[in-house]
Amino acid sequence: MEISSAYVELSVNDGSTMRAWVARPKEEGAYPGLLVFQEAFGVNAHIRDIAGRFAREGFVALAPELFHRTGAGFDGHYDDFPSAVPHMKALNDASMGADLRAAHDWVRGRIGAELPIFAIGYCLGGRAAFLAALTLPLAGAISYYGGGIAPNATNPGLLGRASGIQAPLLLFWGGRDKHIPPEQVRAVTDALRATGKNFVNVEISNADHAFFCDTRASYSPAAALLAWPLTLAFLRARSG
Repeated sequence: MEISSAYVELSVNDGSTMRAWVARPKEEGAYPGLLVFQEAFGVNAHIRDIAGRFAREGFVALAPELFHRTGAGFDGHYDDFPSAVPHMKALNDASMGADLRAAHDWVRGRIGAELPIFAIGYCLGGRAAFLAALTLPLAGAISYYGGGIAPNATNPGLLGRASGIQAPLLLFWGGRDKHIPPEQVRAVTDALRATGKNFVNVEISNADHAFFCDTRASYSPAAALLAWPLTLAFLRARSG
């Protein structure tokens, strides 16, 4: 499917302006929406490529720059994580919630009232997708190795709000991920189970953190090849 892509400017209700990358099919038609949430390294070439992949599958995919308040246009390098840390530390759930609503409203305005909108995110973006499922009227949300969903030393997590989840979830984890140990994964699934939420949990035992990112050393072609059709099946099953 042929696609078009470009940056757009979104207005956030706190008075800030947020740039976002949008990719969509060129052919006119009714397409569901998808919010694509970045890793710690910004809306970089990899995230823009992911948006394009989903556009080729028939989605209007929007990737908002979640660091727009402290680093508009930030495009980090995978060998320079320290450059991302100040932007990550500046995030909070209230301001990110405003960003998520702005992104959702923009997509809703483009696809119309009847079509579903989903969210997907990777690492930091995996947590954003979980937060989106708490705060937005989504048809479904997908989190790839979302750090900070369960409480950890630097983040209180989101599990205290799990009863407010409004959308079915698909969760991916790498069994070799030292950033998100098994007890944190269990905390997430236990909280969702205890609150009766609809979720699918996938742990790929021999995959590491960021196994889906084909520009990182931890990329696992086998794990990515498995995760991609599961992701599409989850979305299509809920696309009407």
